[in-house]
Amino acid sequence: MKNDYLHRIENAKVYDVARKTELEKARDLSARFQNTILLKREDNQPVFSFKLRGAYNKMAGLSPAALKKGVIAASAGNHAQGVALAAAKLKCKAVIVMPITTPQVKIDAVKAHGGKWVELVLTGDSYSDAYQEAQLLQKKKGYTFIHPFDDPDVIAGQGTIAKEILDEHPEPIDAIFVAIGGGGLISGIGSYIKAIRPKIKVIGVQTVDSDAMKQSLKLGKRIELKEVGLFSDGTAVKQVGKETFKICQRVIDDIVLVDTDELCAAINDVFTDTRSILEPAGALAVAGLKKYVEKHRLKKKTLVAIACGANMNFSRLRFVAERADVGEFREAVFAVTIPEERGSFKAFCKMLGKRNVTEFNYRIAHADQAHLFVGIGTQRAGDNKTIASAFRKAGFATIDLSHDELAKTHLRHMVGGSSALAKDELLYR
Repeated sequence: MKNDYLHRIENAKVYDVARKTELEKARDLSARFQNTILLKREDNQPVFSFKLRGAYNKMAGLSPAALKKGVIAASAGNHAQGVALAAAKLKCKAVIVMPITTPQVKIDAVKAHGGKWVELVLTGDSYSDAYQEAQLLQKKKGYTFIHPFDDPDVIAGQGTIAKEILDEHPEPIDAIFVAIGGGGLISGIGSYIKAIRPKIKVIGVQTVDSDAMKQSLKLGKRIELKEVGLFSDGTAVKQVGKETFKICQRVIDDIVLVDTDELCAAINDVFTDTRSILEPAGALAVAGLKKYVEKHRLKKKTLVAIACGANMNFSRLRFVAERADVGEFREAVFAVTIPEERGSFKAFCKMLGKRNVTEFNYRIAHADQAHLFVGIGTQRAGDNKTIASAFRKAGFATIDLSHDELAKTHLRHMVGGSSALAKDELLYR
């Protein structure tokens, strides 16, 4: 298998549509973490994602008869753009099935890249739902199915990224961090790396709510998740591929799990270094790299993260900006109860000292108690525990909500209405 994929990757047909992307140093990240951190800028591809490599390599190898019949694909967004661009290049009809949760920016891009050659179908909430619908249509119409990850030609196309990395950086590399959805990208990269420079660690990164590959490798068999998180929509896969699972059993050294806040912080980090905005799946490798470096206390290593996509919905940026501070441990969020009496709020503020208050909500709810929702600026991991402990020692009942998804997503945006206890109060908006 190893030699087969090495041959496939070295002979892959990708450069009719793809470009050799930059391997550039992230200077700010490198300085902060005291390692040389390199970003493989697949977000600079014509479709702003690596996916066109595998899609075109597969379609370019089809017979004229198969191209004339047409192809079909299921995708959470970026694979669809790759197939659309390939279809237009090869003048081949492509039916593309996408989840209804796909960001509008990706839907619009598919239409733009494919033009008259593409027919778009929206169905289901995840890639797995779209896949099932595409399978039904494929059997009914006789199209060639272009799998987003579980196909040797697709895997080989993605593997050309690894070849470029080694060609661009012949010096030692300690680890390469790769986002995992269905496993196509890391299978291609891992196959090439382990064949050419096996001492380089290949480390996968998944979100805590879409970790099908990590669970499958742990159990030694493919499992299917009942639900997947949708923030990182590009990696929202319920079950990894048969072929990719077999390859990943051989080539992956470790898998890191990250949460939404850590992912938002990574998007911010890449923006700081490059002034480019990655989509959540595109920043997964950076988020995992940061977490791995901190956990293992790495210093003076050369680490590569695949910046694999930048098809971000603009409307998500506000959410990302809010959550990035929590992900970087720059904000902690608490629910605090203080006495409803003169001077108690002053005592609360005095206890905070010079700490920055990032958010504050108060609503009278009880004659004897006041409930506060407060965000406080922090400097490092663990500050939230220190602050909560100080609140409790001062006699204030405290709940640390820094890692509570409901609180961060909804509670902080809620405002109380009229209170029977505030008889002389006027509300303004």
